[in-house]
Amino acid sequence: MKLSPGAPGAQGAPFAPSAPSAPFAPSAPTAITDIAGLRVGHAQVPGRATGCTVLLCPPGTVGGVAQRGGAPGTRETDLLRPENTVDVVHAVLLTGGSAYGLDAAGGVMRWLEERGIGLPVGDGVRVPIVPAAVLFDLWGEDTHIRPDAATGLSACQAASNEPPAQGRVGAGAGARVGKLQGIAASMPGGVGNAALRVGGITVAALVAVNAIGDVLDAQGRVIAGARRSDGQGFVDSTAALLAGPAPGPTSDTASRASASPGAATTIGVVATDARLTKAQATQLAQLAHHGLSRAVSPITAHDGDTLFALATGGAGQAFDISTLGAMAAEVVARAIRNAVLAAQAG
Repeated sequence: MKLSPGAPGAQGAPFAPSAPSAPFAPSAPTAITDIAGLRVGHAQVPGRATGCTVLLCPPGTVGGVAQRGGAPGTRETDLLRPENTVDVVHAVLLTGGSAYGLDAAGGVMRWLEERGIGLPVGDGVRVPIVPAAVLFDLWGEDTHIRPDAATGLSACQAASNEPPAQGRVGAGAGARVGKLQGIAASMPGGVGNAALRVGGITVAALVAVNAIGDVLDAQGRVIAGARRSDGQGFVDSTAALLAGPAPGPTSDTASRASASPGAATTIGVVATDARLTKAQATQLAQLAHHGLSRAVSPITAHDGDTLFALATGGAGQAFDISTLGAMAAEVVARAIRNAVLAAQAG
């Protein structure tokens, strides 16, 4: 085929690439509850900024998990490993309160048990499967106030299929971002969610953002993070690290970052209505972690990032896991940004 002189690829003619497009165009779904059957509830603890968020699953939901952070606080994650026998999940809990906050899972189990929801184990006994992950928000006064079983029960009672509130609510009530320069220079984190629909399949994410690093927009600009001491914009935590001095035992930056190992963690849930096996759900959780690196910088050894994956099968079809993974990374990044923007607005 002969190319006209001005056609792209013609000898001597400049090639003008088209403007890049977003990975996926915005579509109708806007919240994780756009996946039929999923319900979300938040609960806060009176007296301090902390709380929990629960996702209640429709029957037959398959679960997976990918835990990549250096300081995790989790429950029932081993059960979700592909080689283990149980593949159904009845609820997922995200909570503040550090390891103490795992007590809230007991309230979620109680709520489910009272409704006859759980894994049958004989003699009429059902055991609800409730994987959970915590973030660290034990700063300020009254750190003995943290989520417990009553908080988890309250979150279940508040759960609905309406788009969940975002910002400083639930598990994100006391979350902070940009902590590399210390808590005083940090900003509110929070809870955010987002969803995409491609080819008849929805993928969505709900994330509680409590990172040591800054949160970046799609162009790589800091939108929430460590603030400059003069109040004029952001430090840019990654740039500050790369500018030196090299982190070490005597480095001020290193001491600020390591003063409270584990005093961070971004945790969340990726969900889809595609039909997946347990191994595929695990793959989906793994691929979703790419969204963290798009929206949080730097990701440090002191973060305990954990992402769960849920597959309800409500769309009635399987779907290419690579496409689902690309969608998952995108909604995780969007959910993180939505969390900090809502926290600033609120």
